[in-house]
Amino acid sequence: MILTEWFIFFLVLQVIHFLGTWKLYVKAGRKAWEAIIPVYNAVVLMKIINRPWWWVILLFIPVINVIMLPVIWVETIRSFGKNSTTDTIVVVVTLGFYIYYVNYMLDVSYIEDRDLKPKTATGEWVSSIIFAVVAATIVHTYFMQPYTIPTGSLERTLLVGDFLFVSKFHYGARTPMTAVSFPMVHDTIPVVRTKSYTSKPQYPYFRLPGFQKIKRNDIVVFSWPIDTVRFFRDQSKKSYYKPIDKKSNYVKRCVGIPGDSLSVVDGFVYINGKQNELPDRAQLQFSYSGTTKGSSFNLQNLYDRYRIKPEEFGYNNSQFSSAGMTEDAATRFKNHPNVSSIQRNITPKGQKSPGIFPNNGKVNWNSDNFGAIYIPEAGKTVKMDLKSFSLYRRIIEVYEGSEMGIDNKLTANGTQISLNGKPIDSYTFKQDYYWMMGDNRHNSEDSRVWGYVPANHIVGKPVFVWFSWDTNAKGLFNKIRWERMFTTVGGNGEPTSYFRYFLILLAGWIIYNQYRKRKKAA
Repeated sequence: MILTEWFIFFLVLQVIHFLGTWKLYVKAGRKAWEAIIPVYNAVVLMKIINRPWWWVILLFIPVINVIMLPVIWVETIRSFGKNSTTDTIVVVVTLGFYIYYVNYMLDVSYIEDRDLKPKTATGEWVSSIIFAVVAATIVHTYFMQPYTIPTGSLERTLLVGDFLFVSKFHYGARTPMTAVSFPMVHDTIPVVRTKSYTSKPQYPYFRLPGFQKIKRNDIVVFSWPIDTVRFFRDQSKKSYYKPIDKKSNYVKRCVGIPGDSLSVVDGFVYINGKQNELPDRAQLQFSYSGTTKGSSFNLQNLYDRYRIKPEEFGYNNSQFSSAGMTEDAATRFKNHPNVSSIQRNITPKGQKSPGIFPNNGKVNWNSDNFGAIYIPEAGKTVKMDLKSFSLYRRIIEVYEGSEMGIDNKLTANGTQISLNGKPIDSYTFKQDYYWMMGDNRHNSEDSRVWGYVPANHIVGKPVFVWFSWDTNAKGLFNKIRWERMFTTVGGNGEPTSYFRYFLILLAGWIIYNQYRKRKKAA
C-alpha cells in the first residue's frame, strides 16, 4: 500500500472507531466528538480505560500495534462492566466489533475507578506474557536481534555455530513492512511450519536514522533479495511472493558500496582498479586440489590442524580436493607427509560459468574472474544500453518496481531500451545498492550469483558473539568455544573474550542483591 492508501485506510479506521464507541465516550463523561479526532481519541480512550497515555505510542509501532489492539478491545469492554471470559473471547474473535453491540444494544455503566489488577492467576499470567512479548518484540525489531551462523561463507571471521547479536540501530532500524505477523518469529511459525504473516496489507518502507553508514568490508545481515522459496512439512519447494522483511536473512561481507566500480580478478576483489584490502581478522579461503603420496587422511586431524572441514574434503585415487582453505593453511598442508603437490583452483578469465550474475548467459564471467560492474548509488544516472539492461533490469523492475508498488517493465527492441513502453537512454536510481561476498570464495552463494543488494534489504550489523559451539567431523556437537564467547565481531587483532568479566559482574550483582535483601529484612 502506498502512503495515500494508508492515509485513507487510517481515516476509515477513525470512522469505524467513532461509530463503535461514541456512546461509550459519553457514558464515561467525555464528548461524542472526542471519539473521532485522530490520535486525540486514542489519548482520551487511554484515560477512559485508566491506562497510561504512552500506550498510544504502541498503537503506532508496526507489529506491536497488532498485539496491543486486542488488549485495548478487552480493556474497553471491561471498563463498562463486561468482565466475563465469554466477553473477552467474543471481543477478540469478532476483531473488536463486539464493542458495537456493547455500545448500541446494552445498557452499561462506566466503572471510573476500575481495579486494574487481574482477578485470577491466569489473568495475571496472560497480562505478564503479553507485555513481555511487547517488550521483547520492540527490542528484537528496533534494537538487537539474535542470529545464528548457518554456513561457512565467512569462516575464520564468523564460524558455523556462532550465535550473534545483530544491531539494528547502527545503520538505522528498518520498520516492519508486514502489517500482520506472528511476533518474535521470522517467516515461519516453529513446530507447525506454517506461514507467520499475511502478505497484505504492507506498510511503506521506512528506516529510522542510524549513527553510521555501511562501510566497505563491513559484515552485514540483509534480506536475501531473490528469496521466494518457503519450505513446508513435505519439504516441497514452491515459489511464493515474500515481503522484503520476511525474506531469509543472510550474512556476508560488503565488499562494494554505492558508487564503486567492482571487479574480481583471480578470486581477489578490485575496487576502482585497486585490490580491496580486507581487515586483519578476515581470512580469504579458496578451494585447492592436489596429489598424495598414496595414503589416505584422518579427517579429524585435518580439521584440528588445518581447519579443513570433512564435508569439504574429497579423496580419490591419490587425488584430493579441499574447499575453504586459507593461503596459510595451504602452505602448511603442503608440508604434510602425505601431500605430493597442491595448487589453488582458479577458473581462468574468459571461461563462462553457469549461474553467474547477470544470469543471461551472455557474459564470459565466472566466480574467480568477474566484471567490471558499477554499483548503483541513489540519485546517480547511468546510460541505458544492452549491457546496462542486463545489469539493472531486476533493479528497475523489482527493487524499484513491484516491491515498491510500481508496475515497471523494462524491454529491449534491438538496441532500443524502453521502460513501460517508452524509449529511454538513461535511468536514475532511487536507492543505494551494495555488493556482498563471502570470504570463502569458492563456497559462498553471494552477489556473484544473484547481484545487487538494495538498501531497503539491509537488516543490521553483527556486533557480538554471545555463544559459540563446535562440531566434530561427523557434524555432531564437539565442544563449546569458550574463547569466542562474548567477543566482538569487528575490530583488529585476535578476538578478545569478555566472558570472564561478564561472570564477575554477574557474581557481583548476585552478591549485591542478596546483601540488599538481607538489609531490608533486618
